[in-house]
Amino acid sequence: MKTIVAYRSKSGYTKRYAKWIAQELGCDIKEDPELSDIIGYDRIIYGGGMYAGGFNGVKLITKNLDKLSGKKIALFAVGSNPGREHEMQPFWDRVLTSEQQKKIGHFYLRGGFDFSKLTAKDKVLMKMLKVKLQKTKQRTEDEQGMLDAYDTPVDFSDKENIKPLIEFILK
Repeated sequence: MKTIVAYRSKSGYTKRYAKWIAQELGCDIKEDPELSDIIGYDRIIYGGGMYAGGFNGVKLITKNLDKLSGKKIALFAVGSNPGREHEMQPFWDRVLTSEQQKKIGHFYLRGGFDFSKLTAKDKVLMKMLKVKLQKTKQRTEDEQGMLDAYDTPVDFSDKENIKPLIEFILK
């Protein structure tokens, strides 16, 4: 079965995971894919970063499911948050319908945060979040960690995190 890992990466964490997955599976890899790049594959793994509650580029998959019928599909979202199930489920509910969630493998892979790698537009948005967090009187541990990461980049990516996705795709 022909397999491809396709991805969009702004700061490098998704790219790192995509390379690890492609290496593990010995398959093709494509950055910034279009439908024509993935349509000829039997198994499609798509990865993108989580930004402001969204999933970078996932519409390539969700808007073309009719054309991808019969293919095994896995998605991986990469973000800096810990990825607790009760926090991730609302994200998946925004990205995929309940029917899609039953058919498509979906995984969260923790990446990191490096303010210096952001685009100018993303820096503006993240500065707004920083101001909001600074005004919060009682911050959670996650909120404080996010504030600290503005000055000291954090990287939580770990090759071990890809194991469940690999198991799903090989099933």
